[in-house]
Amino acid sequence: MIPFVRDFDFAYGRTDSVSPLIQRLVAHNPGPFTFTGTGVYVVGRPEPGARVAVIDPGPLNPAHEAALLAAVKGRIVSHVLVTHTHRDHVPLARPFAEKTGAVVLAARPPVRETHASGALDEEDDPDFAPDVVLTGGEVIAGDGWTLETVATPGHASNHLAFVLKEENALFSGDHVMGWSTTVVAPPDGNMRDYLASLDTVMARDFATIWPTHGPPITEVAPFLAAYRAHRLEREAQVLARLAAGDRTIAEMVPVLYAAVDRRLWPAASLSVLAHLIKLVEDGVVEAAPEAALSAEFRLV
Repeated sequence: MIPFVRDFDFAYGRTDSVSPLIQRLVAHNPGPFTFTGTGVYVVGRPEPGARVAVIDPGPLNPAHEAALLAAVKGRIVSHVLVTHTHRDHVPLARPFAEKTGAVVLAARPPVRETHASGALDEEDDPDFAPDVVLTGGEVIAGDGWTLETVATPGHASNHLAFVLKEENALFSGDHVMGWSTTVVAPPDGNMRDYLASLDTVMARDFATIWPTHGPPITEVAPFLAAYRAHRLEREAQVLARLAAGDRTIAEMVPVLYAAVDRRLWPAASLSVLAHLIKLVEDGVVEAAPEAALSAEFRLV
């Protein structure tokens, strides 16, 4: 079982100091894929004149924008960092950067359709373009803080995470979330990439993970081990359904996700597809005519 963490103290419009170098405020955009809303992080010292960075400014929402501007008032915003270009993370990045004089840094936006259906509300912002393109390995520094970029594709092909070296902490975006498992939705989401990125994060032995949605993860090693084990268990369950005679994703999902709200089954279908695409690539499963939501699958 994944030791999910779901309870934390927050209020919309309020900025909380959650560590010596991190302040957080939560946008008022709760939902089945955003939990309580998008958590925006201000990285840097809280005193006036300090140079700070903002991670994932969030959605276009006048009240949220006003709260974020108030949170950084008196300080210099040098960088706006984006973990990925889904609409709950990035739309405010450009307007906020223009008002604060910051530079926007992110990976290059995806070149293909983000999702295979309208099952999710996490589509990309098609108008977003960063000032500086990140690929992983870059180091960004300010007054008393140092952020390292880590490429973590899987949830999205252009997903990044950011390491706050002074606190051995990771801003994980949607790659790892404390309140839920992460959606991996083809064609932009990729299960093989996701598992490899998870291994990358596990190898770093972080003290804390700060997701964009929900509270921090402080028992990092056991949480990540359970998170990865869940993915492998789901893959085994998909293989078991094929062995039992299921041939389509529509047959598998009601069994595999019987305890999950039916409204989330379309998203679950995409996750199953991500597993099946990996299994087809592994030569364990074959698809007809090709690996897609409507395909038929069989064990090789």
